Amino acid sequence: MGAADKWLLPLVSVSFVSLMLFLSALSGYSASSALFARLPPPSYVRRGAAAPPAFAYLLSGGRGDGRGLLRLLLAVYHPRNQYLLHLSADAPEAERLELAAAVARAAPAIAAFGNVDVVGRPAAGTPMGSSGLAATLRAAAALLRLDAEWDWFVTLSAADYPLLTQDDLIHVFSSVPRHLNFIDHTSDIGWKEYVLSELSKNLAALVLVSPIYCCRSQRVQPVIVDAGIYLAGRNQFFQSTEKRATPDGFKFFTGSPWVILNRRFIEYCIFGWENLPRTLLMYFTNVMLPLEGYFHSVACNSDFRNFTVNNDLRYVAWDDPPQMEPRFLNITHYEEIVESGVPFARKFREKEYLLDKIDEKILQRWRHRPVPGAWCTGRKRWFSDPCSQWSNVNIVRPGPQAEKFRRYMDRILEESKSSNSSCAQ
Repeated sequence: MGAADKWLLPLVSVSFVSLMLFLSALSGYSASSALFARLPPPSYVRRGAAAPPAFAYLLSGGRGDGRGLLRLLLAVYHPRNQYLLHLSADAPEAERLELAAAVARAAPAIAAFGNVDVVGRPAAGTPMGSSGLAATLRAAAALLRLDAEWDWFVTLSAADYPLLTQDDLIHVFSSVPRHLNFIDHTSDIGWKEYVLSELSKNLAALVLVSPIYCCRSQRVQPVIVDAGIYLAGRNQFFQSTEKRATPDGFKFFTGSPWVILNRRFIEYCIFGWENLPRTLLMYFTNVMLPLEGYFHSVACNSDFRNFTVNNDLRYVAWDDPPQMEPRFLNITHYEEIVESGVPFARKFREKEYLLDKIDEKILQRWRHRPVPGAWCTGRKRWFSDPCSQWSNVNIVRPGPQAEKFRRYMDRILEESKSSNSSCAQ
């Protein structure tokens, strides 16, 4: 064993132990760590296989994203769902307090149903490393504790926005098998468009340049130590000079970090009743972009491979050739996103006019109010929120976008059955 190997293993082990200590906070994480009081949920919210599906949303952002997260919350709010808002540690405490206070007064239903929480002890906002994965697993475990009867876990960022109402989403997912996961993934770790041949030698460049330009093996082989896992207030990460070989004990998959995962799969990742989730967690603790590979690899190396649809249900616009990040969407994309049939889109700037048009034309949402659905029974007036009163939250009223989404869903499910696109070895 060479000198480099002697310290590389302890480096990885210490980093993994630090991640486990960070995640151990889950055992004490409850709604009390949120920044506002919760009320008991009404008893007439039906759950179970015979009831409409429910979603657990993780809405995440960083410094300056507080208002965007509030807007996103109101755009995807429904009393049947559960919501957890996470502003990373780079956001000032004042912004987190302001967000929590704004959520508490945003809509009467939020206080009555008690289904929205704000993380009070946030994870670091490290651009690369395991902080993001730790925060996601922590949030998923918290959502299981807050309400263990939801059906799908949905991750959205402050740069995302829905393209249909929750009534539409619930209506379409009512006919979708609840054991399915929606994960955009591939096992191709070969060369992509690698325009900077010395990219992996320049750590600063790795922060600025999208991995879409880098060979996918660069996501796996460098050993990254995320200081945000074990040092409060730190958002730096470090890269060792040595690299690991591409793993041969399991097949590595990568893809979009934005996922829709069923509850059983989340329980499998959190509780780890088999060794695979823990083994992969130990490995991905030191991977450059673990959110682009952890869930993908767990699903495709387990029995869940047969229940994974190769699609993240997002509309994203890329330049040709692809640049560092997806293009910001603007009003010129409106017709295309309306006809796309997908439920979510990204990326949006905070004050993008296209968001206002989506609110007006698709969601029919008034400013600073939730999207009205079948559960809202109040009169719709400029001075009165129709969702300030409600009746049966177990019924939905789908709109025109629901039919487009249903056709899209039928097509991708049929493709998933008839092709080998999911977890292809």
